[in-house]
Amino acid sequence: MRSVIGFLAVAMVMAGADAVVDFEGVTVLLAPNDKANRAEKWEEKGLVFKLAREPKSTKAKGLVMFFEHLTSGHKGIGSAMALEPIPVQVNFHKAVSEVTMAFWGSAGAPAVLEAFDEAGKLVDRAEVAAVPGRKGPGDAVPVFELTVKGPRIAYVQFSGPRAGEYLAADEVRFRLAGE
Repeated sequence: MRSVIGFLAVAMVMAGADAVVDFEGVTVLLAPNDKANRAEKWEEKGLVFKLAREPKSTKAKGLVMFFEHLTSGHKGIGSAMALEPIPVQVNFHKAVSEVTMAFWGSAGAPAVLEAFDEAGKLVDRAEVAAVPGRKGPGDAVPVFELTVKGPRIAYVQFSGPRAGEYLAADEVRFRLAGE
């Protein structure tokens, strides 16, 4: 089934439509000591999500983690390395020209989205100084977007939060280069 979904996503992008990854089909397990919501990498619709590098301050394996906000039901993916913030890297199956990511995270944490070409050269950067917070306890978790553009983006990285903070990617939209 996953390969059929991946094929359909690639076909949509080839037809000029934006492809979307939103993690809503992921089952997030919040049980203590259960590693089902953490993985070395996650593949969906031709994208590969992984940490940009291995941890330097620990011998622990670097993992990405799925988050679910308990009051809103939003699901996202971020870095599970709480004491050593490491960017999450999203690799594309083919070069893309535009990437928009929707995020939510720790209120006040910085957020950065960077685009790189196949040689690893930075081609674009978008950022916010502070992730927006809820104005009241009953308010929805604020979701904000960052967009990067370039002629042949091979991968993007998102980062920014300091130790103890988090940034979760809620959705990724992208368009193949030349479309």
